[in-house]
Formats: sequence, C-alpha cells, structure tokens
Amino acid sequence: MKPISHKLKNGMQAILIPHTGTNSMTLMALTRVGSRYEHKSINGVSHFIEHLMFKGTKRRPNTLALTKELDRYGAEFNAFTSKDMTAYYIKIDATKTTLAIDLLSDMLMHSKFDPKEINRERGVIVEEINMYEDNPRMHIEDLLEGALFPGNTLGWNIAGPREVIRSVPRKDLVDYRDRYYIPSRMTVVVAGKLPAGTLALLQKTFGSIREPKKRQDQPFTKFLSPPKLLQPVAFQAKKTEQVQLGLAVHGLSYEDSRIPAINLLATILGGTMSSRLFIQVRERRGLCYSIHANHESYEDTGIFSILAGLKKTRVPDAIRVIWQEMMRMAQKPVGTDELQRAKDHLRGKLTLAFEDSSTQAGWYGKQWVFQKKLLTPEERLRHIDRVTTKDIQKIAKHLFRPERLAMGIIGPFNKPLNLKKLLRV
Repeated sequence: MKPISHKLKNGMQAILIPHTGTNSMTLMALTRVGSRYEHKSINGVSHFIEHLMFKGTKRRPNTLALTKELDRYGAEFNAFTSKDMTAYYIKIDATKTTLAIDLLSDMLMHSKFDPKEINRERGVIVEEINMYEDNPRMHIEDLLEGALFPGNTLGWNIAGPREVIRSVPRKDLVDYRDRYYIPSRMTVVVAGKLPAGTLALLQKTFGSIREPKKRQDQPFTKFLSPPKLLQPVAFQAKKTEQVQLGLAVHGLSYEDSRIPAINLLATILGGTMSSRLFIQVRERRGLCYSIHANHESYEDTGIFSILAGLKKTRVPDAIRVIWQEMMRMAQKPVGTDELQRAKDHLRGKLTLAFEDSSTQAGWYGKQWVFQKKLLTPEERLRHIDRVTTKDIQKIAKHLFRPERLAMGIIGPFNKPLNLKKLLRV
C-alpha cells in the first residue's frame, strides 16, 4: 500500500495508509522532541509530559474518563518517548475511527496538567526509574549510552534523574510542551481500514492546533564523535546471578547511505539464532544465554550495540570471542550465501511486521519526521538487495576499532574491568 501525504491547514503533515485487508486502524501522532532536547534542570520532562497527556482534559476530566472509552472497544493504546521523538497511538476497530481521532487530539491539545496529577505522577515515574534500574537487562543500555556519548544529551537517561522528577515545576512542563508540541514538529498517521471522511476529521482536530507566531523550540546539541573514548567503561556493582554485558561503537545517522549495509552487518553478526555471535558465543562455547547485535540511528550519529547475559566467570572469555568475531567481519568478506540469508531474513521479518497497521503507522511516521521521505518497504528492500559483501566488510572496518569501543557491565564485581586487557590490544 502506497501512503498518501497531505498537509493540514496548520502545516502539520498527515499520512494516510489505506489497507483493505483489515477491519482495524491505527492512529499515531508523533512529535519531534525527546530527551536530547533537554538540559540538566529539566532532564526527563519529555517523558514526564508523555505521562501527563493521559491524565485528563476539560472534556474528559481524568484518566478513567479517557481510558474507559478506549477499553470499551478493546483498543490498544499507549505512548513512548525516545531520545528524539515522542509518539502516541491508538489501535482500534475501524468503525471507531472518529472516537480515536477525537480522543487523541483532545489529549494532545487540551490536557490539563492538573497540579495534583503532576504531583501524583512524580511518584509513578520514580517507581518506573526504580524498575529499570532494578532490572539489569533494561539498565545496561542506559549505562552503555552514558559511556558512548559522554558530555552529550544522548548519554542521558530518558526518564531523567529522580531529583528532577520530584521537583520540576509545573510551569517548566507546560512551557516545554508549548514549545515543542506545535504543528511544524508534529506528524499524524492513520493506517488500516480508513472510513470515508478520515482526512476531514484530521483537518477538524489535529489541523486546528495553532502554530505559534514566534517559535520558541530549540535545536539539540549535535554529537561530535571523538577520535578516542577517554572513559569507555561504565560499571555498576550489583549482586546478580547473571552479568549483563554491553559493547557498543558509534553508528550511522538516518541519512547515511550505508544504513542498508550496517543493518545487514548487525543481522549477520548477531541478529538471529543462526548468527555468528549466537553460534560462536552460545552454541559452541556455552558462554552466555542470550546475545544480540543491533543498530539504531539518530539524526547525527547512531549506536551499534551487542548485548549479552552471562555468568561472571565467563565474562573475559566472552568479550574476547565477541571482539574476535567483530574483527573477523572487518578482516574477511562474508560469504555470498551468508549475505543472501541475511537479506532474506530482513525481507521476511519486514513482511510479517507490515501486516500490522501499527507497524505501518510507525514506519511511515518516523520516516517522515526525520527524513521527510515515504519510502515503501519494497523500496527499502531494493536498497538492501544492492549491498555487496565488500560493503559489509567496509562498514565493519569503519566501525570496529578498539579506541572507539565502549563497554557497560552490571554484576557482582569489586571494580571495573580493564577493557584493553580483555581485548588484548
């Protein structure tokens, strides 16, 4: 299905993705703001605001009034905040499209930010922070980002520090919302079975959000990749049965032409149960239970990470084997059969995911927010099909250098590990 793009009367981009083989629809509203736009005294407000959007409007005065309308029809609804984007979505029976559009636009335009609700939600978010920090599999990513992006907001926790969440004034929250929740930073997407009049509904609701005469939003601080990481190890001593290990290097931005190659590199190295890391680290040596490689892009950089869960005594061996496999990718081209299997894997995975209207909404919405493009999956897959074995080796050589490697580790250690000694470089 080819997306249909419209500009609403206030300048906000609307994307319609009609699909006749379903009786559901997904409405998603995306705002180009996240934790990397913050400063120290308000670190965490992007995520805080996401929570407060569910706490009531003038027409729907509290959380229950909002959620019972959606629960009545078995809808799926939620929101998420990342480093550079905040998104809200409702997936529902397509006959209830009017309700979904009215309710989500009401939340984003008219949330009250009631002082009592703000104070109540402070405790909720602190407990969310506690949950993440008590779960090493979740917290390892925060540690790793802090080591990889020192001195930049990309290395900050999205939820923020507890002291900010407990004390940030309501005025700061409202001011931040008003600066960034504006039509020129927002995109609304509707995917699935689209009733007649959907665009008119979007015009009436999302199209009525006002663009300020004088914009107050600010750009984020761009990350400049250093030639060498000065403190590449982030360490947390914690009494656990399983150590959580993360290794990462700076990756590629959204617009980089090598994105297809790096996605295939991640797939071959650690993206499947037949990947090199899974076979070498888990199956042949039994060094870990889980291991996975992934690449994520931002506007100005990216992060290529490898995460593993393993026994304390196996950490040195596992790090050495992982690094050997990374070096092997850089030193020797992958086989043509191995590359084709990775391409087939990405094609199959995308085909399955795209049967879901929420995947379709997220795919086109995020693409427009950051790149102002609407490439279909098939167009993206054609780019992947053109990647050669030499392209994979070239990007591995570019990325995998010991002086650029960061490590995060959580487990029962008395002191941080020496990464250079472990790598034997």
